[in-house]
Amino acid sequence: MTARSRSRDARSSGKGNRAAPALRNPVKPAGLFPVFLKLAGMPCLVVGAGHVGQSKIESLLLARAAVRVVAPQATAAVRTLARKERIQWARREFLPADLGGIFLVVAATSSSALHDQIYRHAKRRGVLCNVVDDPEHCDFYYPAVVRRGPLQIAISTDRHSPSLAQHIRQRLEIQFGPEYAAWVERLGAARRKLFSRTMDPERRRRVLRRIARLRPKKGTV
Repeated sequence: MTARSRSRDARSSGKGNRAAPALRNPVKPAGLFPVFLKLAGMPCLVVGAGHVGQSKIESLLLARAAVRVVAPQATAAVRTLARKERIQWARREFLPADLGGIFLVVAATSSSALHDQIYRHAKRRGVLCNVVDDPEHCDFYYPAVVRRGPLQIAISTDRHSPSLAQHIRQRLEIQFGPEYAAWVERLGAARRKLFSRTMDPERRRRVLRRIARLRPKKGTV
């Protein structure tokens, strides 16, 4: 084979290889999947009962989760929740067995070594884990949230700028004032009433869209 023919074969081989351009478009890191979980009655564990742990406990209770807490000490508010039997509080250090039957766990202590241990045991058991202020050890994040009764607006920047998420939350809290809580309840009542009637589905959708575009009066709660 001559040098010219070898060169010709090499060029021909290169034309047939279509895999190379793919290198110009590397796969992007996986993004977050936005979802609202139904946690009512689900067993959820919070390790740590300081002020940060308390906020996580309270947010889980808002979702009516079955909350278990493991911590040697607790804030006054957490102790009150335990006394009223709204949570189960084990007043001791964390044990791997605490993850048995748990759906998700939040680690909110001051020990990074303990957090690493909780995360590793959670991964082995298939338990969703959130380690406070440690994104690399989180299966899910807490977004910035605007709550107006049944209406919830969650904002995330996928760790790029939590400050921006908080800024957007503050703006949305102004745009969607407290009056939206009662307004959404009324929308739900109207929707149930329409579905109880026999009517054309397309007409029902038009009516619901028209009602949803209305705005509640400010100052009405």
